[in-house]
Amino acid sequence: MHENSGRSTNVFSHLRVVEIGSSAATSYCARLFSDSGADVQKVESPSGDPLRRSGPFTPRGQSAWFAFLSFNKSSIIIDPSAPDASTRLATLINNCDILLDGRDIDSADCAPIDLDEIRKQRPEMIYLEASWFGAGGPYAGFCATDSTVRALAGLVKLVGPAKGRPLHAPDFQTGIMAGLWGFIAAAASAVGGTQGGGGRSWSLSVFEASIALSEYQMFQSFQCGDLMHRIGVNRFSSVFPWGIYETRNGWLGLSVGTPAQWRAFCDMLGLPELRDDPRLVLGEDRSKHMEQIERQFIPRLKTRTAQEWFAEGLNRRLPIVPIPEISNLLQDAEKTRRGALVPVVFGEEEALTVGSAQRLTLTPPLRGGRVPSVGEQQVFANSRRPLISRASQAHGFSDANRQPLQGIRIIDFTMGWAGPLCTRTLADLGADVIKIEAIQYPDWMRGVDRRAAYVDERKYEKVAPFCTLNRNKRGITLNLRHSQGVALAKRLLAGADIVVDNYSADVLPKLGLGYDVISALNPSVVMMSMSAFGTDSIYRSCRAYGSTLEQGSGLPNVIGNINGPPVMSHIAFGDAVGGLNGCAAVLVALMHARRTGQGQFIDLAQIECMMPFAAPWITLHSIDGKAPKRYGNRHPDFVPHGCFRCAGEDNWIVIAATDEGMWQRLALLIGRSDWAADESLKTSDARREIEEVIETVVECWTFSREPDRAMYELQAARVAAGVARLPGDLLNDHHLKSRAFLQEVERAFIGRHPQTAMPIREGLRPHAIYTAAPTLGQHNREILSELLNLSDAEMAQLVSDDIIGTAMLSEEEPENTRKTS
Repeated sequence: MHENSGRSTNVFSHLRVVEIGSSAATSYCARLFSDSGADVQKVESPSGDPLRRSGPFTPRGQSAWFAFLSFNKSSIIIDPSAPDASTRLATLINNCDILLDGRDIDSADCAPIDLDEIRKQRPEMIYLEASWFGAGGPYAGFCATDSTVRALAGLVKLVGPAKGRPLHAPDFQTGIMAGLWGFIAAAASAVGGTQGGGGRSWSLSVFEASIALSEYQMFQSFQCGDLMHRIGVNRFSSVFPWGIYETRNGWLGLSVGTPAQWRAFCDMLGLPELRDDPRLVLGEDRSKHMEQIERQFIPRLKTRTAQEWFAEGLNRRLPIVPIPEISNLLQDAEKTRRGALVPVVFGEEEALTVGSAQRLTLTPPLRGGRVPSVGEQQVFANSRRPLISRASQAHGFSDANRQPLQGIRIIDFTMGWAGPLCTRTLADLGADVIKIEAIQYPDWMRGVDRRAAYVDERKYEKVAPFCTLNRNKRGITLNLRHSQGVALAKRLLAGADIVVDNYSADVLPKLGLGYDVISALNPSVVMMSMSAFGTDSIYRSCRAYGSTLEQGSGLPNVIGNINGPPVMSHIAFGDAVGGLNGCAAVLVALMHARRTGQGQFIDLAQIECMMPFAAPWITLHSIDGKAPKRYGNRHPDFVPHGCFRCAGEDNWIVIAATDEGMWQRLALLIGRSDWAADESLKTSDARREIEEVIETVVECWTFSREPDRAMYELQAARVAAGVARLPGDLLNDHHLKSRAFLQEVERAFIGRHPQTAMPIREGLRPHAIYTAAPTLGQHNREILSELLNLSDAEMAQLVSDDIIGTAMLSEEEPENTRKTS
């Protein structure tokens, strides 16, 4: 077991964080701080945090989720009935640097405090308050659970059989997503504090945080106008083949996107007639012929094992990966070596759980630790100093006009979704992000079609997902395959604070832009690689999409029905998750650089970022060796819990009864007063005996109502419920519109289009979107002349040599035939 003896060397060892209330979001946020050495004081009542009673449970009855969320924290008991409870809590908060407040989600018998008074006394304190839906809007005050929020966020309806009910994943997904956003807000505030800023107060909406997973499909719907619908388990609109398939031994995840990948896939399987069919060049074309294509390649896949196909895919640069069982993850020595799996002790049990994905090489996160019992203080507690001394209060602490990352410069070598989301978030928080593309190989999110018609019509400037992922950035083009392009990149890197790339691990080093080169130019720079498996992995060359990352995380084997196949829960789950984890990791390293002048390399493996979603089943299997239990749409703690049909075509609502009172209110609402009065049905374990009967009666009630009517009737009775929305529905969601979460932006080629705001906000309104995504090479002149002092003649020569430009080259068009400035 790791003794945590080096805690004082960790980035946040000078911070004290206090966690009050009970929510997965604030608990995971606090866990991320403790990973980097902060003294986290978790305030509990004598009965303990309700999360301690969240299944699944270990053989000794302890919550595997709580263990994952809470190791390396300390617990302090404050009995709300004690006469000095409020005084004790106020004193604790007055001596912290960061306060994480989950009381709006579950007060957890927290003693009352006057927060306004505390914040007047401690203007330097960073404060984060989490709620399900925010302080205002039609959904404010709704009863909610993880699954009802995911339903409303467009994360349920597209998953599952085409004609049956949608399938949704186990709990805590929204908590992990919101916890990442909360950490980003608080850590950015801490970084801002080192630059003369100070305490900031943030509000965090769990619902809005979850929309980071939906926005790609939201803006696909905006652009195409197509109404997405559920097309089957492990199938997704507009991309194909993109799912999980059976092999001779094991299951294989496929994500075949580009024309080149499709040709390589067909060659691998010996299917030249499919490879050469002009109707099947793009994923959206192939998705119109799914059954026909599957009839040809599924029998071929069953001739070899998943591991054999994986090895073949690596050779052909294909994004394919075996679907691991939980036992496979635990047997993977690389996961332990890299710290993706770490040892934890809770009570008398020892186990493995998921460690930090923030693989900082100079100031690595803690590897494992102890889960505190109620009231247990860890030995390293209380050994911190204040983030900002009280003597500096006179300088002012909450400059509303200064963004937390103002003055930070980032060189952005990212493409697709994950990397651009990371750098967009940093830009939203005030950083100057310079996005580098090339006219020969621009960001593939602009489209993978390189044929002349697509390029000549500049359709690559009209892709809505690209526009939303790259706002608030400046953009230039540099041909990094040319020595002059590399030389110019080095000059930009010499003045950067942060460098981010999400290429495969070897790409930048082969271009002469590895960390060894960049750090020699700029010793204080933070550089992050966002590859699939990590730069030191034996699979370092593996190509991956966000789908590949979910497929390889272990999560598909805990989703779905007993005896069913592994199930993907999203078209590209890993992208948003990897992007937010990357942003969090950069902020930790930037904090260290700001305090010490030391830069460092971050080796982020995006597949490890997905493993927290499977954490409790990893923990349980490490103890008892049993396969994880699949619940389908049911729940280990709540009965009833599921997705119920409403009136109309393919209309559904997710409902959960989380406690005895909610069960009784639900029973009365659906006309079963006998159930409400039946003492034998007070507990969820008792109700599980007649779970199928309860579900049938609930669905009889919902089937007679339109989904929104059902939701509002349930909410009026204080029952957790959420309509299963499509991602495109969110563009017209009245709650999001009322909170200005959707903002209109004007941009060349595409015109006015919607953008989602960050789910973290200071004050009543979200952070503004101040510039649209750059067109290709839009800021060439501005950056090359102002930052690098290039003359007009020098820039004209770069255009002539196709080192810079503002128009993409088609695959039919050789370089040096188009001259643009």
